[in-house]
Amino acid sequence: MNLDIIGDIHGCFVEFEELTKKMGYNWSTGLPVHPDGRQLAFVGDLTDRGPESIKTAKLVWDLVVNKKSAFYVPGNHCNKLYRYLLGNKVQTTHGLETTVSEYMSMNPEMKNDFREKFLRLYESAPLYHVLDQGRLVIAHAGIREDYIGKNNSKVKTFVLYGDITGQSNPDGTPVRRDWAKNYQGKAAVVYGHTPVREPRILNNTYNIDTGAVFGGNLTALRYPKMELVSVPSTLPFVPEKFREIK
Repeated sequence: MNLDIIGDIHGCFVEFEELTKKMGYNWSTGLPVHPDGRQLAFVGDLTDRGPESIKTAKLVWDLVVNKKSAFYVPGNHCNKLYRYLLGNKVQTTHGLETTVSEYMSMNPEMKNDFREKFLRLYESAPLYHVLDQGRLVIAHAGIREDYIGKNNSKVKTFVLYGDITGQSNPDGTPVRRDWAKNYQGKAAVVYGHTPVREPRILNNTYNIDTGAVFGGNLTALRYPKMELVSVPSTLPFVPEKFREIK
């Protein structure tokens, strides 16, 4: 199995296109296709904060649902957009407001098309992917070894938000424990969610959210060689968004 796993895109479509081209993907059909049959995988958080959330989510729908040529797991921002599109009451804050602004500027037909596609993408996705005969797990915020194979509400909270304590940081984001420090599983866990300045590799876990939307990089992990490839963000650098996990 040859995968290129992409960190949190957050609407940074330009960086996504540049990163895939750097890895040899051809866009002549309008979709990234690798000549050697490599496939893309996404750790979630496709939307919010960045400039092209709708375009990013539609492309991932095309790859995952329409062409069945890529893998996707939802992130917490995907979950919030899903609930918004269902008509649930959610606060359009922490980045959702940028996606909603794009959505509201579309005509009714385009809105309906996007809504149907995103709902289908989200509903058809597993909470996390177990791939390559159990050797690889892709989960948005990571996963504890004893949660692999389970799908209860605790697992859902963990893979979407990480190992949260119930407390909040000054900026309103939840305080998270460093689950990777205690991970001892045989499966490599590839995840994002917490922006880090450099990819964080610890105990066979790989955090590849290098904060593209905060002016860092967009990073891919090339599996099974575990080679990292990054492109710099075109957005302004926001240093306070890169938080060390306690």
